[in-house]
Amino acid sequence: MLMNAADYRESLRAYSPRVFIEGRQIDSVADEPLLAPGVAGVGVTYDFAHVEAHRKLMTATQPTSGKTVNRMVHVSENSADLLAKLEAVRLVCKTSGCAQRYLTHDALNGIYQATRRADDAYATDYSQRFLNYLHEVQGKDLTLGVAMTDAKGDRSLRPGKQQNRDVYVHIKERRKDGVIIRGTKAIVTGAPYMHEFLVMPCRTHTAEDSDFAICCAVPVDAPGVTIVAKRAGRPGDAGARFSAKYGQSVGVVIFDDVFVPHERVFMAGETEEAGFLTTSYATHHRHSCIGARAGFGDLLIGAGAHMIEANGLDADRHAHIREAMVDLITIVESFFACGIAASVYCTQDATGSVMPDAVFSNIGKLLLATKIYDMHKLAHYVSGGLVVALPGPEEDHNPETAASLAAVLGGRADIPAEKRMEMARLIGDLTVSDQAGWMSVISLHGGGSPEAMKREIWRNYPVQEKKDLIDALLDRGVLDTGERVSKQPGRCCAQGCETPSEAAE
Repeated sequence: MLMNAADYRESLRAYSPRVFIEGRQIDSVADEPLLAPGVAGVGVTYDFAHVEAHRKLMTATQPTSGKTVNRMVHVSENSADLLAKLEAVRLVCKTSGCAQRYLTHDALNGIYQATRRADDAYATDYSQRFLNYLHEVQGKDLTLGVAMTDAKGDRSLRPGKQQNRDVYVHIKERRKDGVIIRGTKAIVTGAPYMHEFLVMPCRTHTAEDSDFAICCAVPVDAPGVTIVAKRAGRPGDAGARFSAKYGQSVGVVIFDDVFVPHERVFMAGETEEAGFLTTSYATHHRHSCIGARAGFGDLLIGAGAHMIEANGLDADRHAHIREAMVDLITIVESFFACGIAASVYCTQDATGSVMPDAVFSNIGKLLLATKIYDMHKLAHYVSGGLVVALPGPEEDHNPETAASLAAVLGGRADIPAEKRMEMARLIGDLTVSDQAGWMSVISLHGGGSPEAMKREIWRNYPVQEKKDLIDALLDRGVLDTGERVSKQPGRCCAQGCETPSEAAE
């Protein structure tokens, strides 16, 4: 079943999560105004699967079941799937800012790969359990929250050395029919309006900390689960031209002696495989983040171009404006190009699924994480100071001020002052509001800190190959082959060069 946005919103009524926002308990997630922009953001991923022009990108055939599923819950099996996912994430995020549901895709793909490794190492049945769960999620078209980042406590200490063990989610008790978990996940995107949580480890663990190497699925309203969350966007704010409609909530999720039945436990103490899961998810997620922030970049480029026109300027004639716009375009398309490269140069996993190239995925994520502030700066440069100087929209209808403001705050004669003011408020919402600052922080730290990405780049980049290149050059006096060799497989293969549209034929 492929739900639409209305179906998704209605499906939330089947759950009764314990949610607190701004000091009060929420009665109905589906009807809560403070969460409406977040529900709408996820809803885009559902509606676009029914739009004829987007269906090839937004749906896929799951090979393990043969059924058509939403792209956001699909396990990618080739380079074309990764390219389609990247384009799909960009598509939904240039509409909603951040559609959030792509995290579901990233976690499903990581767990799919990690459970197979655990089975091969320990003869467990994790992969079959997870496959059963995957088909259930796809059949119901669910959205899953990724409960990965622990509260962590004193970061100089390993989980088992913490004064309070509950700063990490861990197994408190092992039973024949399942496990009891407790602890805290500190950053869960969209937590209040998810259907279930995928609990995953957020770091590598030693054998002594095996109780912290837990991966499982938990309904949002399971007994013992409490969600303490932020509002989504800026609902009810007349000046929030974008985030009053679309936004993102983030929650702290507390697991207080939560029972997880055997069939929903996908890893329970396998520290090495749990470490692989952490890295696998991170690679998938950083690849998706590239598409997400490219979509956000599309919003900045479009709004900037409109603001230039409303100000009476012309990028073709004013070189400094053109240069700033080209710089903005270059940033956005540079990290998106890394996402394309990561898709084309993917590696096949033993499960039959694929992993985006780790080097290009991490370079792309590092670029967007550190360049998000430059993107804002360039949007400010081409827009002018009206973005922060403009009075609130209440004055647009104030008989004492409205007429005079419209008369003096216009730009080009053929563009109404109201349009110029609306565009200024939109850019302000995207770049200087509290939500804009929050978006910058999640761009910087979401999916891991820049340091984590730098470590992955260094760990995966074929530095030895470059050293060997120099050694060969010095030995021969010239480099006589002209052949580019890399440990990154899949380069320039026919399958890898497929485009999303070709893959969907």
